[in-house]
Amino acid sequence: MGSTFGSLFRITTFGESHGGGVGVIIDGCPPRLEISPEEIQVDLDRRRPGQSKITTPRKEADQCEILSGVFEGKTLGTPIAILVRNKDARSQDYNEMAVKYRPSHADATYEAKYGIRNWQGGGRSSARETIGRVAAGAIAKKILAQFNGVEIVAYVKSIQDIEAEVDTNAVTMEQVESNIVRCPDGKTAEMMIERIDQVLRQKDSIGGVVECVIRNAPKGLGEPVFDKLEADLAKAMMSLPATKGFEFGSGFAGTLLTGSQHNDEYYLDEAGEWRTRTNRSGGVQGGISNGEPIIMRIAFKPTATIGQEQKTVSNIGEETTLAAKGRHDPCVLPRAVPMVEAMAALVLCDHLLRFQAQCKTLP
Repeated sequence: MGSTFGSLFRITTFGESHGGGVGVIIDGCPPRLEISPEEIQVDLDRRRPGQSKITTPRKEADQCEILSGVFEGKTLGTPIAILVRNKDARSQDYNEMAVKYRPSHADATYEAKYGIRNWQGGGRSSARETIGRVAAGAIAKKILAQFNGVEIVAYVKSIQDIEAEVDTNAVTMEQVESNIVRCPDGKTAEMMIERIDQVLRQKDSIGGVVECVIRNAPKGLGEPVFDKLEADLAKAMMSLPATKGFEFGSGFAGTLLTGSQHNDEYYLDEAGEWRTRTNRSGGVQGGISNGEPIIMRIAFKPTATIGQEQKTVSNIGEETTLAAKGRHDPCVLPRAVPMVEAMAALVLCDHLLRFQAQCKTLP
């Protein structure tokens, strides 16, 4: 139920942070797609812990194993199972959290819902669950790249009040991956890293915004009325851990404009195809893609688990305090970038397959 996402390109993630492993089942992947563990590993390495001084020091290689659905390097059209085994869990760090709820974490709400929770690393509520999403997203990206050269680039737009100026039409993956904070503006990245270092020394955490641009998406993706493309993207992004806001196109800034200022006027390009002169709609109109770059921003809150002592309550109804142990990101933004790309790819791939099943064949 809540662990399954998608319609035709459907994924189900499984596993807990400190269990035997985490992974994903992918159903609906077209056959004869060439895919290898090494290709999937590229994005898993971008997501994994311990990759830099500003991420959690948990040491996990996050090596993926393809258990089914691929034969001789090609997909079979049958369910693909991918597993990543947990190697560096330190469950003893969470003993105190077995009885004390972490402020703003899922501990209390999971117990309220189920009457039981896996307190070791947060269990299913841990961001470690996103390994399955990123693995599936790598496959979705390859499908999209082979069709019309669809490209997805996400990056850190801001950390707290430090914001980068980024040209969404020109930003490249190489620029994003050129520094550990994954901000394509080098000078701003240095300020972001310094801020995260400062917060880490204070045993605290901070948040920020990831921006994502999708280029070369064809016209016609999206389903009226409830499965509008931006609505599905919003659900996808808001399902990621620590997300607290979603903006599409002009977002909230668009409320400051008049209709005449905000409208994207049409024109005919050299090939006689209609285009828009501006892109305040963010590449989607009426819930359907219009062929322009699809642009969105996702707000991530400060990491809930911090080392400072905070007031809380226990599961037996006593007021107490908690200074959390364990290994956690002082800022989730750098590792959230591949997660955002993965969810965008899953939505676009699903809608592409739905379009081909329902409408005319795309050029």
